Amino acid sequence: MSRLVAVTGVTGYVGGRLVPELLDAGFAVRAIARDTSRLRGRPWAGEIEPFSADAADPDQIRAALEGVEVAYYLIHSLGSGRRFEARDRRTALTFAQAAREAGVQRIVYLGGLAPDVENLSPHLESRKEVGEILLASGVPTTVLRAAVILGSGSASFEMMRYLTERLPAMTTPRWVDNRIQPIAVRDVLRYLVGSADMPPEVSRTFDIGGPEVLTYREMMQRYAAAAGLPRRIIIGVGVLTPRLSSLWVSLVTPVPAPLARPLVESLVHEVVCHEHDIARHVPDPPEGLLPFDEAVRLALQRIQDADVATRWSSASVPGAPSDPLPSDPGWAGGSLYRDERTTQVDASTDAVWSVLESLGGERGWYSWPLAWQVRGIVDRISGGPGLRRGRRDPSRLMVGDAVDFWRVEEVEPGQLLRLRAEMRVPGLAWLELSVSEGERPGTSELRQVAIFHPHGLVGQLYWWSVAPFHGVVFGGMQRGMKAEAELTTEPS
Repeated sequence: MSRLVAVTGVTGYVGGRLVPELLDAGFAVRAIARDTSRLRGRPWAGEIEPFSADAADPDQIRAALEGVEVAYYLIHSLGSGRRFEARDRRTALTFAQAAREAGVQRIVYLGGLAPDVENLSPHLESRKEVGEILLASGVPTTVLRAAVILGSGSASFEMMRYLTERLPAMTTPRWVDNRIQPIAVRDVLRYLVGSADMPPEVSRTFDIGGPEVLTYREMMQRYAAAAGLPRRIIIGVGVLTPRLSSLWVSLVTPVPAPLARPLVESLVHEVVCHEHDIARHVPDPPEGLLPFDEAVRLALQRIQDADVATRWSSASVPGAPSDPLPSDPGWAGGSLYRDERTTQVDASTDAVWSVLESLGGERGWYSWPLAWQVRGIVDRISGGPGLRRGRRDPSRLMVGDAVDFWRVEEVEPGQLLRLRAEMRVPGLAWLELSVSEGERPGTSELRQVAIFHPHGLVGQLYWWSVAPFHGVVFGGMQRGMKAEAELTTEPS
């Protein structure tokens, strides 16, 4: 029988890519997630054992780890706001105890590469502490420490990509001249898979990095060369604090300030591997570790081919609304507002569905672009994801995908798309789009429902303040989707 491994953080960037690598290596995989419905639509969904559990709940996570040989701990509260250190500490302690009691033979954790200094950034300090907690669990543990991960869709890569592409000339913080040892995501995954076979007497931290040590300035210049862009003008200044730097990054890139800040704070330190002992247990490939330029080229090819398996936005946003749709059984009641619109479309249901499934991102929302842009900017300023988060794939959606400042809550291919708002609003909001056969052969009915459950008086005032614009925004959106579907339909 195949050895059973458990993967937490399976809806995140690394976890979602690790699962198919483990399956290819012959392991049986138990995918642990709070909401396993978010695994539907993944290419490997039918090959794994989904298990619903919260890693912070002792009973749930202990049950999830029963019979498991190797447990991958890929959980952290990056960009989750205040008190994230306490949350990370509590969850790691719970997981460590559960793994010991369940008889897990090895824990594998991916943390952050950090220098041996006292004043680490809060993010790196927390990642270091989690590694120490797991190493003290009594279960043999592998802690892998990586700096910038190079791969299509990673937050670090996206930050570098957009800064370089959008700014031919820039003034930057002095940390652009700090040395960094980036690593390709494929090498990270190889180390993670290989760690499952370490002997039981090995329980320690390993630094992992690519074959080159570069400054962030050099990384941006080499990215520009790989992308066919002119050499960038980069002038370092000393007046940008990590907080100001993160706001600057959030204005230029899709990465919102709450996520940009811990990434920037990590770059303030020099992050270079102190050893390469991992090669004793997971040997380097015959061709060597992937160089920076090749990692960038492969990532850009994935983006160009719309073949990005996971993205930084795949992970859940801590604190984002996750309540059930009001029509679900379990709804607690209260005030509920709806804006419902239905129209007949002279196009097939397939043509209409194609339009619905490609909403957002570069395609936009088919109505009053300025209003959507302003709403995105307001959300960005207030700490939300804004519109620039975009999409993982331009034409296909899975449950759990981010679409600008929405999250896909339900997909019934060819019939229904339900989006849950992750924008900052005083309440809970959904946008439901469905298509069905029309009144005449060859036509369709497009139904669009906006649902809002306000929180208190502020929520009530919010709804009535935006209600006058619904005809322009939602009405225009429906007319735009109808026109697009009819335009792409072949004349009979």
